[in-house]
Amino acid sequence: MPNQDHVRLVVGFDQREAIAYHAFCQSVIESSSVPLHFIPLAENTLNDYKETHTDGSNRFIYSRFLTPHLYNFSGWAIFADGDMICRKDINKLWQLRDETKAILVVKHDYKTKASKKYFGNINESYPRKNWSSVVLWNCAHSKNQILTPKFIQEKDGSFLHRFSWLDDAEIGELPMEWNWLVDEYPDNPNAKLVHYTLGTPCLKDYKNCHMSEFWHATPARVEEGMGD
Repeated sequence: MPNQDHVRLVVGFDQREAIAYHAFCQSVIESSSVPLHFIPLAENTLNDYKETHTDGSNRFIYSRFLTPHLYNFSGWAIFADGDMICRKDINKLWQLRDETKAILVVKHDYKTKASKKYFGNINESYPRKNWSSVVLWNCAHSKNQILTPKFIQEKDGSFLHRFSWLDDAEIGELPMEWNWLVDEYPDNPNAKLVHYTLGTPCLKDYKNCHMSEFWHATPARVEEGMGD
């Protein structure tokens, strides 16, 4: 396995809920036992990628597949949506790397309970829904070398979000606690990555959603540390 002395994270960034990105990164930093390297997946910073897709509920719905490209197809990296809170040491997730796999994901198998989600977006059920919201990427895997900006621009959502360029045997499985879907699954005090997939508590309509206390506690700790 390549020698990487820090965890590399690509985190989805949408200016409409920028505070969600910062809260997530803060929660990762607070609980991490190892050095970290963050890349905010902000559309305006992707100079070699032009978003050609016209659907999607956030600004990084397709650019997330650039993760191997952003690290020059070497080593490992984690992609995570920005609408999460990390409650355990991210190094525990990092240690689940498996060189025999191209990616590792939580293999959700569910039908959504909500017809709409944040910003009024339609929320449809589809195969492998939310698999791509947390991905432990083997950036150097030969099958992932195909993920160039041009390739991603030309492929549709069903192809990308179902990881259709991979064989099923090349997709490893992560424990569900590393991508626990709030309001889709029952409350779980043992969740390690709490995913507010229907709407982050920074948004008015989701301020008091289930497990929102974990999100609100993160910026509150930052404010407390700043003092008066």
